Amino acid sequence: MSSDHSNEGKPFFLRDPWVYQPEVKPAARADAKLGFDTRALHAGFHPLRNVEQFRAFVPPIVQSMTYPYPSFDKFPDYIYGRSKTPTVSVLEDRLASLEGGESAVTAGSGSQALFNLVFTIARPGDNVVTTLNTFGEGYKQAATIFPERCGVEFRFVKEFTDPKAWDRAIDKQTRLVWVETPSNPVLLVTDIAAVAEVAHSRGVPLLVDNTTATAALQKPMDLGADIILLSLTKFLAGNASVLGGAVVGPEELVEDIRWNTTEFVGAILQPFEAWLMLQYLETLSLRMERHSANAQAVAGFLASHPKVKQVNYPGLSSHPQAGLARRQMKGGGGLLSFVVPGGMAGAATMMNSLELVVHAVTFGTSRTICMHPRTITHEHMTQEERHEAGIDDGLIRLSVGLENAADVIADLDQALARL
Repeated sequence: MSSDHSNEGKPFFLRDPWVYQPEVKPAARADAKLGFDTRALHAGFHPLRNVEQFRAFVPPIVQSMTYPYPSFDKFPDYIYGRSKTPTVSVLEDRLASLEGGESAVTAGSGSQALFNLVFTIARPGDNVVTTLNTFGEGYKQAATIFPERCGVEFRFVKEFTDPKAWDRAIDKQTRLVWVETPSNPVLLVTDIAAVAEVAHSRGVPLLVDNTTATAALQKPMDLGADIILLSLTKFLAGNASVLGGAVVGPEELVEDIRWNTTEFVGAILQPFEAWLMLQYLETLSLRMERHSANAQAVAGFLASHPKVKQVNYPGLSSHPQAGLARRQMKGGGGLLSFVVPGGMAGAATMMNSLELVVHAVTFGTSRTICMHPRTITHEHMTQEERHEAGIDDGLIRLSVGLENAADVIADLDQALARL
């Protein structure tokens, strides 16, 4: 890999791979001074600013997968659907704006976005430093796919609250430090600024998975993160109708992913899904406020219930990182988990007794849903790893929706009575 200026003047698809350079600071976005809600409505597209490109109030769906060349030796902005398309570009610019990053590239899912990132920046013999506090598919990539098929090692930090533990795990072959906060499913909170300081002191970029909080509640780049991982499927879409993911970061990295991985892997976000996402993002801030308020009420109820052994929610004062969560986040978010007695049998009884809350595998939807991590998302972990990650056999993940909180609480109460 080259870190000189040999890329200058070259089209992105002819440039050398991206190399992290701590001294190179991302350029400030032109819309950085606008408020979050304003950017959620206008970033990437404005009816007047884009009038020559799209004469429309709403960004159109450009469904074409190929684009004519102006002339033999002149490349158009859009070439082929595997690299980028106009509607998707609007969404990518909006996501980058909301996270405070230079650029963004979308993918077919959040898991695919993670794969594209690691596949782009790591080579056999390299390593990534993370923890067991990650989403299930991310763990599978870290534990088996990359080590066994690509020769990329993943190192799991146990004492994640200790910056020195992160420092000990990093060496000259570390290409990325990866944090998910709050984590799925036990909602542990990692000090982004502290881990960023350690990573940067060793010349390594920090990736933060911001899926559970979203930029409406947490701004990792303001705290030192270099790259953001997103599952668009969850709170960003908010209604379980879109599958998608994204990486936000420096433009050079984003375009390296786009032209040297996405272009060939081909797992892309389609124009219609991108158009739907643009509509959903317009209400992100309002929805996250309601999700957080409802989840706070539900978490408080569960924490005081005699048949609940433990509640994991950043908004509770009993949370082990409650103070950090208050400093790092604007609200607790809409995701929580709790442990019922009786292990898997107790969880099954509880979940099968629910009448309003839906049993489904995702989170961040407008409807309240629950899921059992031990048997669904984290079943590939060993029992020892699940114990370390806090995934009890009786743990239930609850994504609190936009219903009246009292109705959700009433349903949980009657189900708990069956235990």
